[in-house]
Amino acid sequence: MQTIVIVGGGAAGMFAAVNAARMADEGTKVIVLEKSSQLLSKVKVSGGGRCNVTHHCFEVNELVKNYPRGLKELKGPFHSFNPEHTINWFEERGVKIKVEDDGRMFPTTDSSQTIIDCLMKEANKFNVQIRTNYSVSAIQHYEEKFKIENQHGERIIADKLLIATGGNSQGIIFEQLINWKHTIQPAIPSLFTFQIKDTLITDLSGLSIPNVSVSIPQINLSYEGPLLFTHWGLSGPAILKLSSFAAIHLHQMNYEFKININLLPFFSLNEIKEILQKTVQTEGRKKVVANSLFNLPKRCWQMLLLKSQITEEKNWADLNKSQKENLLKCLTSLELQVLGKSTFKEEFVTCGGVTLNEINFKTMESKLIKNLYFAGEVIDVDAITGGFNFQNAWTTGMIAANHLI
Repeated sequence: MQTIVIVGGGAAGMFAAVNAARMADEGTKVIVLEKSSQLLSKVKVSGGGRCNVTHHCFEVNELVKNYPRGLKELKGPFHSFNPEHTINWFEERGVKIKVEDDGRMFPTTDSSQTIIDCLMKEANKFNVQIRTNYSVSAIQHYEEKFKIENQHGERIIADKLLIATGGNSQGIIFEQLINWKHTIQPAIPSLFTFQIKDTLITDLSGLSIPNVSVSIPQINLSYEGPLLFTHWGLSGPAILKLSSFAAIHLHQMNYEFKININLLPFFSLNEIKEILQKTVQTEGRKKVVANSLFNLPKRCWQMLLLKSQITEEKNWADLNKSQKENLLKCLTSLELQVLGKSTFKEEFVTCGGVTLNEINFKTMESKLIKNLYFAGEVIDVDAITGGFNFQNAWTTGMIAANHLI
């Protein structure tokens, strides 16, 4: 008979709790301590309230490429529990999962409450003890056990302790981990959009381009994907992926840097030059603004012309060498100044947390403190948008559960 305490009632903590309770011997107590009044709050709001459960990526070597931090460490865990296992786990409990065109996976109900209800049903079924509004004020480690105390002086003695407090953990939890000689990487945003104060860009708010390449020359990093213009600047998968992989560099630059956008990544430079030259020859008497090339949206084409100093009355045959060069550069290397960041919708992902080389990823146990475990974003793992961060929660939660019992 033992007592397992899990600090944190989010996705990783609850998944670990219900699975540990399900596999535990009779008499084992599993207790979840949550400082707020609500469990699974991030699950509730994720995916616009639909809950992006995981991603339709079943090949482990491809799956890990979506994790800027944790790529090597998660390879082994994903062989044990990956998106396919996640889907099966929920479907065995009556929750059907669907895949969308971009690979994101949601419950067929399109409601995050379906996932919450499933986890809570499992918690009730296996007698997980849940204590909300429980703010841990002290943790002591002695004789391989833990004494946990809350703000009211109430104490719990745990045989095993799992920390699953998320990526923004502060206060007593991290203070105690540091006292136990754990190294904590500072939490910084790793999923955000770019703020750009350029009226020609912000006037395109709501416009999307299916596939572009966005690069940050200063750190020699680039990614392709859809681009979305917003009233504050730029968003969309290409920007979000770039923000995630460049998170530490961009934080060090105080989020002020230049980006280059190639609006035509599937064309070579020579192909673009040939198309422009052919257009000059065949459409010389027509106004440049009349028809956008390369299937670019009309508003985007008009912005590029203004950037290229090509006025509305200009015909193709009237363009001088400088204007043609400007247009070519805007199409393939549109330079913009980023002056800050904005959180992506309601999803706030951070990098940072417990240093990865201090955790045994076969068990999720601390290498420094026996019977201490970690799961979810409290460890220095984060991912791009698309269900990958939740998959980290399910995987590390399940592995921890297997070794908590």
